[in-house]
Amino acid sequence: MPKDSGIGASPKRREDLRFLTGQGRYTDDINVHGQAYVHFVRSEMAHAVIKSVDTTAAEAMPGIVRVFTGADFEAVGSIPCGWQITDRHGEPMQEPRHAVLAQDKVRHVGDPYAAVVADTYAQALDAAEAIEADFDELPAVVDMKEAAKEGSTKVHDDLTSNLCYDWGFVEENRDAVDAALKASEHVTTLELVNNRLIANPMEPRVAVGEYTGHDEQYTLHTTSQNPHLIRLLMGAFVLGIPEHKLRVVAPDVGGGFGTKIFHYAEEAFCTFAAKACGRPVKWTSSRSEAFMSDAHGRDHVTTIELGMDKDNNFTALRTNTFANMGAYLSTFSSSVPTWLHGTLMAGNYKTPLIYVNVKAMFTNTVPVDAYRGAGRPEATFQLERVIDKAASERDVDPIALRRQNFITEFPYATPVAVEYDTGDYPATMDKLEELGDLAGFDARRAESAKRGKLRGLGVNCYIEACGIAPSNLVGQLGARAGLYDAATVRVNATGSISVMVGAHSHGQGHETAFPQVVADMIGIDESQIDIVHGDTSKIPFGMGTYGSRSLAVCGSAMVRATEKIINKAKKIAAHLLEASADDIELKDGQFSVTGTDKSVAWGDVTLAAYVPHNYPLEDIEPGLEETAFYDPANFTYPAGAYACEVEVDPDTGKVTIERFTAADDFGNIINPMIVSGQVHGGLAQGIGQALLENCAYDADGQLLSGSYMDYAMPRADDVPFYDVDHSCQTPCTHNPLGVKGCGEAGAIGSPPSVVNAVCDALRSAGHDVTHIDMPLTPSKVWSAMNNG
Repeated sequence: MPKDSGIGASPKRREDLRFLTGQGRYTDDINVHGQAYVHFVRSEMAHAVIKSVDTTAAEAMPGIVRVFTGADFEAVGSIPCGWQITDRHGEPMQEPRHAVLAQDKVRHVGDPYAAVVADTYAQALDAAEAIEADFDELPAVVDMKEAAKEGSTKVHDDLTSNLCYDWGFVEENRDAVDAALKASEHVTTLELVNNRLIANPMEPRVAVGEYTGHDEQYTLHTTSQNPHLIRLLMGAFVLGIPEHKLRVVAPDVGGGFGTKIFHYAEEAFCTFAAKACGRPVKWTSSRSEAFMSDAHGRDHVTTIELGMDKDNNFTALRTNTFANMGAYLSTFSSSVPTWLHGTLMAGNYKTPLIYVNVKAMFTNTVPVDAYRGAGRPEATFQLERVIDKAASERDVDPIALRRQNFITEFPYATPVAVEYDTGDYPATMDKLEELGDLAGFDARRAESAKRGKLRGLGVNCYIEACGIAPSNLVGQLGARAGLYDAATVRVNATGSISVMVGAHSHGQGHETAFPQVVADMIGIDESQIDIVHGDTSKIPFGMGTYGSRSLAVCGSAMVRATEKIINKAKKIAAHLLEASADDIELKDGQFSVTGTDKSVAWGDVTLAAYVPHNYPLEDIEPGLEETAFYDPANFTYPAGAYACEVEVDPDTGKVTIERFTAADDFGNIINPMIVSGQVHGGLAQGIGQALLENCAYDADGQLLSGSYMDYAMPRADDVPFYDVDHSCQTPCTHNPLGVKGCGEAGAIGSPPSVVNAVCDALRSAGHDVTHIDMPLTPSKVWSAMNNG
């Protein structure tokens, strides 16, 4: 029978009640007495020198509080990048200044160069129209390979070129990989594009800045995935505000997908302007603004080479990638194509030699940073596409080729400097073949053929690294922040519990899953436990939610803090029961003396902690509250195998996904329902990338996909009912919960599965198609069939 509570149960998400009944409290719901509104004036050019900005007419208009330009921020710090990359020659990356408002040039469409603060938003918008700006338009560079050419237009005049860094990993393997590829029996080569995406969370970004002069206290309400990091970056590096004078609050947040991890100029502006204007300042992004100001994702162009011996064993792998940084370095942008991508190029396979080269380029486009999966989808897509192409070239079964090269012994040290602690890749493939009924595919293909459709099967294996750690290691790799997390467990006198966590919940279900863990450890009802998050004045310093880290890192901190609570409570119970603390057991909310019928309830012990009449204060101090920080010893490594079946209309090229099966190994599972939901969401986003979504610029740097009219999001009828399974569990060996993370898996494993399936469908009909770049729109697929 399924459990109805605790670890492994699937209670309904408690937070959903307020969301479904309209009682969620989002940043845009926050209105402060006397607040003003800001409208940002954004560049319509991709690249131009700012010759002048005349705000005279705007300042004279009704309701205008103040008009700001870049000159107002000359003494303010640059928006910082959180990760320093050292290139393959030992040199630090080029790191340009990123001003809150553009000061010398605008460098992408949407780059803000002025801001109007007014009594109402309508007044701010009207005044913005009265600003007269004079620009000297410059040629734009959008294509990464063009940006790399000598003599290309420079995005930043003070840099030596548009190259941010030329990264090689592992550099010592470079010559050995070259030799191994030359000696291989067969080398499969593939050039592919990982298309640029726009995250499009349901809630756009919002910021509300406040300042109180009597205590010099700043407050920023913002749509953030990690409020403590925003406080650190904005306070210390941009505005110079002492941390004890800056409170950052991220209330309910309507989705993030990575794009709300980062510190944005609008947050710094609202905080700065609140003091400068003497009143709170609020900004709510329009959807059009979001398209040209939220950090974009992906945008890699890669050539990958896979070597094999005569028996089809992998011998070596080499990738050369151009990665788009956009016009500026966003918070974690530099780490995505490097440490979050290159270290995963081994995948599930025992390839002995690997070399990864990444050239990160500045272009006149919106900055690019982490988007669901962040580097892991890019690595998996390259690897799984080239393996499928290799199987076709060698005329071998793609599943058999993968099985032959699986890693089967753990722990396993990869040639790209990470060590997988556990896994069972044959088991997930077995589960995939069973759950997806792959043995019945030929019959389904024949049935599709009767209806004039081409049916294809695509299989993919993935591995990802979650809970990025430990801090001392990532610090050596260039991280400018620790990657631990923290939790405070506060037990009230009557036994109820408040858990303050550094992680942030914006769709992950923390308010449901986290209490399951604490309740299971103590043996009380989950309804007695509340989760507090998102307010730096209430929670311990933590690093937020991204990279599928919440349960593995913050959850582990919560376990450690709860263990401290239990240990202290046992000492109190021992005094109440006149026994040794070593003889006290806690089960089902009862403390008992081993081997006796003597017991005392959880609530009686917690009351005694605050009314200490029955134990000596010299031995145990009153109260029951503990904090723990947890810094993981290693990444966690979720893995899985996915299968996609598609039908292709040969007359139109339209692709329909008929079946999708996902077999994942997430380690131990806290709430199976939430895990399934996370996988479902990730699959939809991955399918969206594979078939529909594409952020496009023209040669002049104009954003062609600046609204939902031109940027196709997946809808309900674009995705099938999924078959998902996470029963193949190899628990993580180095965190107390044995969990691995599940939030990004679906978005990592689905794109190559879809592309593999479409290519298989076309090859089955006699079309010599080895690859089609995402998104696989009907026109692209039709062209591949008719012009390939």
